[in-house]
Amino acid sequence: MKKTLVVAAVSASFAVAAHAQSSVTLYGVIDAGITYTSNAGGKSNWQQTSGGIDQTRFGLRGSEDLGNGLKAIFNLESGFNLNNGRYANSGSEFNRQSYVGLSSNYGTVTLGKQYDAEQDFLAPLSATGSWGGTSFAHFANLDNLNSNYGTSVNNSIKFTSTNYAGFTFGGTYGFSNQAGAFANNREYSIGAAYQYQGLRVGAAYAQQNNPLAGNSGASDGSALGAFAGGFVGGLTNGAVTSIGNFRQRTYGVGANYAFGPAQVGAVWTQARLDNGQIPLSIHQNNYEINAKYNLTPALGLGVAYTFTDQNESIFGAEASQRYHQVGVQADYALSKRTDVYAQVAYQHANGTGGVAAIYNGTFSGVSTSDNQTAATVGLRHRF
Repeated sequence: MKKTLVVAAVSASFAVAAHAQSSVTLYGVIDAGITYTSNAGGKSNWQQTSGGIDQTRFGLRGSEDLGNGLKAIFNLESGFNLNNGRYANSGSEFNRQSYVGLSSNYGTVTLGKQYDAEQDFLAPLSATGSWGGTSFAHFANLDNLNSNYGTSVNNSIKFTSTNYAGFTFGGTYGFSNQAGAFANNREYSIGAAYQYQGLRVGAAYAQQNNPLAGNSGASDGSALGAFAGGFVGGLTNGAVTSIGNFRQRTYGVGANYAFGPAQVGAVWTQARLDNGQIPLSIHQNNYEINAKYNLTPALGLGVAYTFTDQNESIFGAEASQRYHQVGVQADYALSKRTDVYAQVAYQHANGTGGVAAIYNGTFSGVSTSDNQTAATVGLRHRF
């Protein structure tokens, strides 16, 4: 049961027309499991893992009624590694979200560290952004649909509209906070979604300018920098291990349809990295189909397939890879808040420099072959 504190105060010392009601809620997810990886650096690996589906986390959210439909809201959320107790992502205390804002009948404006339009409008239509979790992410999570490992935007202001007959929209702007370099390590995004009965469609666009430029800007850049440096290093046999500053743009559209105990969906995303300090361009398209079916109120089965088409140009040399990834999951609810799950992801790579690497939040654990399998059995508890 969520722990909720509700404080209603009426002070006779002040002349007020109405009293304010405030609430603060403690919430969280604890997700632990055992994961087998078929090939990680040339060897198989058994690990105790944290966050097989959802990143283990806790948070505080609250609101205060200011009257006339206006509310003050806040959210502080921290991801951590259950196995050693350390903070996840950037290592900061509230590394997932930390924002404050105002909400009205017209929409919500918030300021702080928060997710952008991709996570709000597009990710819920994908397997990795809903029931599938981390290992169902598209190759290297370049499109940022998986939010488990440091994809929220620092220094950001965000608007999310109210629901207009099923239509919602919103956007974010993350400031660079750098004197004389307003556009250096900034981020902006826009997105929209429409819901009609069982049908939901969504689209989003996001752009990051020089996300590796300093640690005070909109992006921490650590996970993205590790991927880009590691990937380019592999293609150049270690001659290039850092790509410096660059621009990243991501686009996407998706839809899903729920009918009875079933749900089917499809998502397309495109991620582009270019305008770097070195002559580099990475162009990635992802095509996903997914489905989930509840055999009983407690037992659900899910499956997703993603085809990734990726092309690079490095110092004028062209390279391309193709990735096929399929994931299967079974989830059984022991109660409303506790469930057990088993999931398997398999990835096959081909093309120049293509090696299998199922996403685990970093660019570690890369296979030395064209194939990789990751299987997890886990326990998840929500509070």
